[in-house]
Amino acid sequence: MRAAMVSAMGIEPALGEIDLPIPLEGENRVKVAAAAISHVTKARASGAHYSANDEFPFVVGVDGVGRLDDGSRVYFALPRSPFGSMAEFAVADSRLCIPLPDDLDDFTAAAIANPGMSSWAGLTERARLKRGETVLINGATGTSGRLAVQIAKWLGAGKVLATGRNPIALEEIRQSGADVIIQLGVEPETLDNRFMKEFAEGVDIVIDYLWGRSAERLLITAAKAGSGASPIRFVQVGSISGSEISLPGAVLRASKIELMGSGNGSVSTDKLVEITNTVLRSTRPARLDISFRKVPFAEFNAAWPKNDSTSRTVFDLSQGTK
Repeated sequence: MRAAMVSAMGIEPALGEIDLPIPLEGENRVKVAAAAISHVTKARASGAHYSANDEFPFVVGVDGVGRLDDGSRVYFALPRSPFGSMAEFAVADSRLCIPLPDDLDDFTAAAIANPGMSSWAGLTERARLKRGETVLINGATGTSGRLAVQIAKWLGAGKVLATGRNPIALEEIRQSGADVIIQLGVEPETLDNRFMKEFAEGVDIVIDYLWGRSAERLLITAAKAGSGASPIRFVQVGSISGSEISLPGAVLRASKIELMGSGNGSVSTDKLVEITNTVLRSTRPARLDISFRKVPFAEFNAAWPKNDSTSRTVFDLSQGTK
């Protein structure tokens, strides 16, 4: 079958041929219709992710949408290695296959499932969002951050603050639900003053997609501002701006900040499956919107190297690869 494969360490994935996967007991075979590029998919393909494969060749892709042998449509996650989701067929644990609602198309489902689950889990399972609370989304101009703004509002946040570097994108996010926008990349003193003002008025939860310098400034400023009667729940979800930060220990000793992560490991697999199911069934009722571009699978080699943080790439495998 046709598949996007990494043939050796350090080699970019490319279209090739691999034998059809044979499902084991407890697995489903999925005829793949759509699969999206994600940060995890890219990191695993390059060998940079902790779960990266050490056997070659392997098929890239951690999740997708397709049909089971009985014709039912499902979203599936974590296909068995060395088979990934970017292939004509995949095999996945039946417990990781989620039936799709009839009103949700394959490509929207493939685009929204992973970032939607990430945001929803961070807000509910980790931060324990309460209706009326104030949420700050650090890194809201990317596809995941934009979705997090919408989800926070749907889940009952009273006020949503959004940070990002692109002023045009920030204005778009304001139109789609953010109450306050904060531009990153300005003078450090200006940014600190802006953060201080918002924390003084009250921030309950920070959902961080960036890490790096902006996360440092947020944590330090939050500590200086004081966290009032309730602790600030700082949830680390992504690290687009850097994998490490420099944080004085006094920041945590002198504040009520609760610093935590959200992802596979901090949240159980069963719970993540449950949350993903909720996201998929809430997409239409909540009018959740995510930008994506649909690309024929035959164009994989050209599309893979391109990165666009404002729109996800979803490969169309429904029409074959010829």
